[in-house]
Amino acid sequence: MKRILENKVVVITGASKGIGAGVAKQMAASGAKVVVNYSSSRQGAEEVVAEITKSGGSAVAVQGDISILADVKQLFQETIKVYGRLDALVNNAGIYEFELLESFTEESYRKTFDINVLGVLLASKEAAPLFDENGGSIINISSFAGTRPEPYSVVYAASKGAVDSITYALSQELGPKNIRVNSIRPGGVFTEGIAKLGASLDSDVILGTVKRSALGQMATPDDIGNMAVFFASDESKIITGQTVEVSGGFK
Repeated sequence: MKRILENKVVVITGASKGIGAGVAKQMAASGAKVVVNYSSSRQGAEEVVAEITKSGGSAVAVQGDISILADVKQLFQETIKVYGRLDALVNNAGIYEFELLESFTEESYRKTFDINVLGVLLASKEAAPLFDENGGSIINISSFAGTRPEPYSVVYAASKGAVDSITYALSQELGPKNIRVNSIRPGGVFTEGIAKLGASLDSDVILGTVKRSALGQMATPDDIGNMAVFFASDESKIITGQTVEVSGGFK
């Protein structure tokens, strides 16, 4: 892979598995020094770090609940302590609970919005002052659900719609500081979490997702990572306030 992020430092929240892990690996393969944030899965984060370092990259794992300000501050303090700078932030940490309105609870709402929305704001707030005079890049992981929600995903969809709004608002606010803010909107993504639930590439649920893709393919974490690399690199230096769907034309 072309090393277009050589010596850049990137923080990825929620990077111990799934999309976050894929993003971390692609960033490292492109030359970035990577901070793998995790909340509870220390083993997963350490496995991601080990894979990166085994391939000759540089990465560290840093624990922190992205919805708690003290943890977020510690995440970036550790980043500066280890690498001395920050060039890009990927706001990937997120949760989903799919329920119909009749099963909706205040607790599930607050938990989802605390991580999916408050976490994006806290991390972005702490990251922005750390970018140098050359600016930086904030990349938010949104979802197709933000604009095309399934009927059972009202809370999750609302949180991802908020992420898209935050993306545009911050792009305007931070643009004068040469800080770009963009979001990536995945459709269906085949992760190890889905595999652990018993789904395989030839299972009915996965084949159903593939049929909803114009390209007849289901995205992988690496696909999301490739777009994140582009947004973190100087190749996208004129792009901000944009949301790009990486889904194979999911509908």
